[in-house]
Amino acid sequence: MPRWILPLLIASAFIFVLEFYAFQAIKTVTRNRMIKWFWLLIGILIYLNLLYVIFATPRSSGQTKEFQMAVGMLITILIPKVFILIVLFGEDVVRLCYKIISWIGSSPTQPIAGRRKFVSQLALILASIPFASFLYGIIIGRYNYKVLKYQLFFDDLPEAFDGFTITQISDIHSGSFTNKDKIQYGVDMINEQNSDLLLFTGDIVNNKATEMDDWIEMFGALKAPYGKYSILGNHDYGDYTSWSSETEKKANFKAIKDLHPAMGFELLCNENRYIEKDEKKISLIGVENWGKGGFKKKGNLLLASKGVKQEDFKILMSHDPSHWDAKVKNDDFHYHLTLSGHTHGLQMGIEIPGWIKWSPSKYVYNQWAGLYQEFGRYINVNRGFGYHAFPGRVGIWPEITVIELKKSS
Repeated sequence: MPRWILPLLIASAFIFVLEFYAFQAIKTVTRNRMIKWFWLLIGILIYLNLLYVIFATPRSSGQTKEFQMAVGMLITILIPKVFILIVLFGEDVVRLCYKIISWIGSSPTQPIAGRRKFVSQLALILASIPFASFLYGIIIGRYNYKVLKYQLFFDDLPEAFDGFTITQISDIHSGSFTNKDKIQYGVDMINEQNSDLLLFTGDIVNNKATEMDDWIEMFGALKAPYGKYSILGNHDYGDYTSWSSETEKKANFKAIKDLHPAMGFELLCNENRYIEKDEKKISLIGVENWGKGGFKKKGNLLLASKGVKQEDFKILMSHDPSHWDAKVKNDDFHYHLTLSGHTHGLQMGIEIPGWIKWSPSKYVYNQWAGLYQEFGRYINVNRGFGYHAFPGRVGIWPEITVIELKKSS
């Protein structure tokens, strides 16, 4: 039996249970046939649309915008139904307990007859919250750009770089873009920061270099007086789509690397450069992708740091934050500041500054969004400029990071 059969059967059974309980809620709340049929029809159309997109899209196309939207619509209706399932299943457990007590108890307990309307109403009200959130995330949230600013202090920062500013962007994923005006708005926000240095930490496309064709001029207009530098992310190697030949894949990879100079970025592939100011300098190091699990491990710290001195102030660009945990933070060479991306914060979660910061991403990555410090070394995990897979953002907004370097008094 093919390995995919069992997961498919489990997923199908779970979806059937979700739909059964969701329809139970609707049936309990209203007797209007039109509403019931409309509920069923919307669900059927969303499932059929996803199946159509899957079977109609050639594998060589990779993850298309149509596929992302089909997945987004499915998530938008499924997650709310999980809330309905939890509430109504809980009610069924209570009803079962009452029945058991009435069977075995000395004094008969009146069992709960049928599903109660107010419980179904509660379930639907709770479900409306994630439904509205996901709908907002698709329509507005994916363009809700936030500028996050940090001021970091270092004892050994060269005096000339006191107050030096860096803007970091990450995970553009141009193959997902659909609205040029909104993307231009985000690009303008990057330029408005007027930072000294602009750094891009990987994933310029989803799969193919051609995805960036319509955006080269826009991102090429980004400016920084001390330069624009970039690295590769896991999506930039073309590993997530099928190719007619290895030659075609290699040609795409070369074209992706060529995109960076076309936009005025200097691509660092296990290389380093010195940034000079007032006859002082700091080291900028860029590694290729290094990620835990099944992600590509082409990043080479030793090679990338060749020629850099131990006493130099070092900024490392490494796309996947798992690299920091596994290799960087404990390295005796002392990388002062690491800039990463990759996680997108899963594009969904809850963040209320000073109160709560949560996303399912935290169960996969120790450093999944924002600034972290250990051993006097920092890592910033940018939440990403674009989006991928799910065509929206819920609670985890697209990010432009501005870091000001300060010399400790």
